[in-house]
Amino acid sequence: MKYDEMMTSPLPMLNYRKNKMYSYLLVLTISSTAGLHIWRTLFDNFAVRVVHLDGFHVGLLQSVREIPGFLCLLVIYVLLIIREHRLSALSVLFVGLGITLTGMLPSFYGLMLSTLIMSFGFHYFETTSQSLTLQYFDKQTAPLIFGKLRSYASASNVVSGLAIILLAPFLDFLQLYLLFGLIITGAAFWSFTSNPVDTSLPAQRKTMVIRSRYWLFYALTFMAGARRQIFMAFAVFLLVQKFSFTVSEIAALFLINNVVNFFLSPFIGRCIVRYGERKVLTVEYFFLIIVFISYGLVQSKLIIAALYIADHVFFNFAMAIRTFFQKIADPKDIAPSMAVGFTINHIAAVFLPALGGLLWLVDYRLVFFGGALFSFVSLLLVQFIPSQLGLQKS
Repeated sequence: MKYDEMMTSPLPMLNYRKNKMYSYLLVLTISSTAGLHIWRTLFDNFAVRVVHLDGFHVGLLQSVREIPGFLCLLVIYVLLIIREHRLSALSVLFVGLGITLTGMLPSFYGLMLSTLIMSFGFHYFETTSQSLTLQYFDKQTAPLIFGKLRSYASASNVVSGLAIILLAPFLDFLQLYLLFGLIITGAAFWSFTSNPVDTSLPAQRKTMVIRSRYWLFYALTFMAGARRQIFMAFAVFLLVQKFSFTVSEIAALFLINNVVNFFLSPFIGRCIVRYGERKVLTVEYFFLIIVFISYGLVQSKLIIAALYIADHVFFNFAMAIRTFFQKIADPKDIAPSMAVGFTINHIAAVFLPALGGLLWLVDYRLVFFGGALFSFVSLLLVQFIPSQLGLQKS
């Protein structure tokens, strides 16, 4: 399909539902995302009210939670002994196991163990899920699949959040963790009974792959990770400390974010197919510059809430970085490169929160102006993506 035809013709008709890998990834994505959401929703109250931890312990546990993301490079070597789709199911099993153990080990070291198990499961599933999506769906379809999976992930967050609200008055923390953990574990066991493999696809390399021609993917991935750390570590903190958002108001923002993303994520996927990664990412980083600068200047509680929602929405545009890689990569490099990319994405998690904390003590605005700088660098980088990449033919 020619580029100009692509701009005027309807999106390609897709039979993705006939692909067994789609339903396989859908079940696991819903389970993994809901699991992380449940863990995050219950964690702080459980840590303070039941385990009686202080701020130092909670901060240390959050740092421990990021370690598996930095170690995603090890996925390459795990794939030497287990097939990738099985590793996806095993990873979700670890998510369920980690959540189940959380309520059963109410101590600092017990939380450290359950957090590591849950986090290894979540991060390794994210790595293999992205890899399998790029392997099993073509360049026209993959952005739409990413959008649909993100949409259902947001829906799972809404449902799990409402479930916690409804059940919390009747169940204690141990019962909540057991209930949700066992449900997720059950979904993982179902996946072990499914075989979505297409043996005609290129076999993935089982060694570390770092190529100079992938430099732009690596750079964009690192910058996206840095931007994500500022959002994760300081956006909600700003809302609470400076604008006095209550727990209920933060929960309402989370709910709005997930509802918006349920409808918007598929649209973002369609935009990637229609307009290409360069235009979509240009829009993202242009507006993120405005969002981060506004974080440092805005004094209105309503506007800062709107900025937080917008920031969360733009996070979904990152799927375009992965579909860009699909269009430039050797098909055999996808699995090892997703593992390398996930590790690169988490490099910023090692130092940026601590550096941002020091800047916050000087002036909180410096943290968000730094986010604007990261977004500006990313905006420059995406201009190296060919404007018609992947649109010349289908």
